[in-house]
Amino acid sequence: VVHLQYNTSSVLKIILKKIYEKSTQKHNLMNFFNPEYGVRRGHPRVIVAFVDGWPSDNLEDAAVMARESGINVFVVSVAKPIPEEMGLVRDQDYTKKAVCKDNGFFTMTMPSWFSTNKFVKPLAQKLCSIDQLLCSKTCYNSVNLGFLIDGSSSVGDTNFRLVLSLISSIARNFDISDIGSRVGAIQFTYDQRLEFGFNEHTTKDDALRAIQNIPYMSGGTATGDAITYAVENLYVPRSMGMGKKYLIIVTDGQSYDDVRGPAIAAQRAGITVFTVGVAWAPMEDLRAMASEPKDTHTFFTREFTGLEQFEQPIVRGICRDFTEFN
Repeated sequence: VVHLQYNTSSVLKIILKKIYEKSTQKHNLMNFFNPEYGVRRGHPRVIVAFVDGWPSDNLEDAAVMARESGINVFVVSVAKPIPEEMGLVRDQDYTKKAVCKDNGFFTMTMPSWFSTNKFVKPLAQKLCSIDQLLCSKTCYNSVNLGFLIDGSSSVGDTNFRLVLSLISSIARNFDISDIGSRVGAIQFTYDQRLEFGFNEHTTKDDALRAIQNIPYMSGGTATGDAITYAVENLYVPRSMGMGKKYLIIVTDGQSYDDVRGPAIAAQRAGITVFTVGVAWAPMEDLRAMASEPKDTHTFFTREFTGLEQFEQPIVRGICRDFTEFN
């Protein structure tokens, strides 16, 4: 592997017959795209894999990890196997599985190494077509993640800390920055309080610190009003990034107002809603507020200590929605 401080001609000579060994693929992936090696923040990440013949291992796992990490994988096949050799190819669809998107843009075929000169310009044009580098945006670096937190009296200070722990653990999965994902939070009782907007904490450490420092309000429960408040005061264009909009509602009781109408309005505004209910939160309300399909956007536990189990299902749900509708 040649690190990114080398010149373009050197990089283009890389032949990645094995992108990453399975046991160390994440380590190598993250080390390769490290500012220490010349990576510039906010610029698209690209791997050009030159494959002479065919790979002898399974590229799919490494390719999935590359896509999830925001890396645009191009595959240039040199001297593709002749028909008599096809029986030796472990996976004849390896190119489709390895590239960023199987749409023809991320693949190129060269008949031999002697013809590389005439392919340099077309390949360079593809690498510089930023709008076409579809894998640069991922569910981890391109979302506006809002949290609507029930601060009613029934929660209590100790349980409120468990709620904040869940929120922190979810936020920790995302690449929070001024050009990446952003996090915002509102606490509500009968009233609403904007704890911080999407443009206030643009590093992960600052965002996590802000979440942990949210003071407990105590009061009643008006979730419907809180959703409307979030749409009007959190999801405002001047404070959001360019990413998709998600709202995670955490509540432990029945709302004193209508939740269905405000939730529908939020979803019509392009906000995907996940609901997390605890203790006395009615499942009917949770499902009414959640986006479709309800079963994958609604979570419930009897005890606050059970909240931690929802971290990864919610993160996977966000990524599933992002991939499906992006």
